[in-house]
Formats: sequence, structure tokens, C-alpha cells
Amino acid sequence: MGSLSPWHWAILAVVVVLLFGAKRLPDAARSLGKSLRIFKSEVRELQSDSKPETSAAQPTQASPVQSERVDPPPADGRTA
Repeated sequence: MGSLSPWHWAILAVVVVLLFGAKRLPDAARSLGKSLRIFKSEVRELQSDSKPETSAAQPTQASPVQSERVDPPPADGRTA
């Protein structure tokens, strides 16, 4: 009772052709294929972005950053 028989599939195909027309079905299938390819490539890109890149050049040792102390100007507006 739960599965579709071949007659059900045939009736469904006829209804789809009647609703959308034979001329529009190839265009719809083509656009659906393009959409699926774009979706797959985006998913693949997201998966590759989430993995750490092992081939990237890693710095051997970070050099310390030289900083300079900067005192804030006096509160009364005079320059030192």
C-alpha cells in the first residue's frame, strides 16, 4: 500500500507533462542539473575550508613584534 506501482508512476508522468508541457521539461531538467552541480561544488568547498590546510607554508618561528610605548597626552591639553 505504501509504495508506488508502475501505473502510479505512469499517471504521475502524464500529469507532469500535461502541467508543464513537453517543451518546458528539458529546460527544467537542465536548470535542475545546474543547480545541483552548483550546490555540490559549494558543499565541497565548505568541507575543504573546514579542514586545516596541511600544504600551506607554516612559519618556522615567529619573530617577536617590537612595540613602542606611547604615553597619552596630558589631560589639560598641553604638549610635553
